[in-house]
Amino acid sequence: MEKITFCIPSKSNLRYLKTCIPSIRNNAYKNDHEIIIFVDSDEDGTIEWLEQVKDKYNLIYYINPNLGESLFGIGKAYDYCIEHSTTDIFMIFHADMILAPNADYELYKHLKEKTVVCATRVEPPLHPNNGEKILRDFGMYPEEFREEEFINDIKNHSLYIKDKTTEGIFAPWMMYKKEYLEILGGHDPILHSCREDSDIFNRMDLAGFKFVQTWEGFVYHFTGRGAGSFDGDEERHRKWKEDMNKSTLAFIKKWGTNVNHTNLMKPIVSPVYKKSCKLINSNPQLEQVLEPWFNEGEDIIVEIDGNNFTQQDFQIIQQLNDIIKDSGEIGEFELGNLKIKITALNEYQNDLIKC
Repeated sequence: MEKITFCIPSKSNLRYLKTCIPSIRNNAYKNDHEIIIFVDSDEDGTIEWLEQVKDKYNLIYYINPNLGESLFGIGKAYDYCIEHSTTDIFMIFHADMILAPNADYELYKHLKEKTVVCATRVEPPLHPNNGEKILRDFGMYPEEFREEEFINDIKNHSLYIKDKTTEGIFAPWMMYKKEYLEILGGHDPILHSCREDSDIFNRMDLAGFKFVQTWEGFVYHFTGRGAGSFDGDEERHRKWKEDMNKSTLAFIKKWGTNVNHTNLMKPIVSPVYKKSCKLINSNPQLEQVLEPWFNEGEDIIVEIDGNNFTQQDFQIIQQLNDIIKDSGEIGEFELGNLKIKITALNEYQNDLIKC
């Protein structure tokens, strides 16, 4: 296989890097892959440790030039790693992941032009499974990771499913650097620390990329420890929830809908319309709730009376793009208590492909 670059952002993730990086060097099919770490914050001695082991693991690390003052965010950090990579292929990788033996090769087998390939995650049973991952507990934290048991289960085909692929996308994912930069232009900086993956997956889908998840290549994932989505670290989790809320609102503002995908993690992209809201009998709370769902466009005007606005009306607004796609036409009509005027049915989602 070709040499690839593992791109790993770190936000005070020393605890996880200490198992993540050795797993790449010990378990990858090819032992000379490029490993690039971007240190976005360091409150745990990450830089000191990376300096000590950079020759041992043959890795490169870059440091946020405003370290301690502001964050790049995970999307911008990934892009920095990708731009500084020297290989034609890169793999997005999380600090809280462990590479299984030969997983790099198992992904590479499926890589073609206009294709994005991802591994199958094996996780402790902390979050629901819709069929896109394997829930099996090989340890909740790096220090208790049962590596031998994990590897044996793969070798004994307890996890491995020969020739199985599904259509979905989640980290870790692999693709060609040139296609990423020229077609997509990188992550959207508006989505600073969360939802950046859902955004770029939407854009990949619109650009015609094929998604392949192989069930012959695995990572063990400690389930959101790096980012903070796991609630075991109270302060980190609090900050993650704030970032997730801000990014979710930014995602809705951009796409007109919330994140949507199949059970197997293939994005479902709704049409994007230019919409505005005309509020009567408004109040600050209602304005705040409605603001992300409109983009100041003039093709579709939704008139809302705050005195009779209901939860059912809000559900209609959340689904309005799909409703219009299915049955909308030029003219005026009412849905619930909403008065809707459509002057054009132009769709703009393809304008969002390249950042």
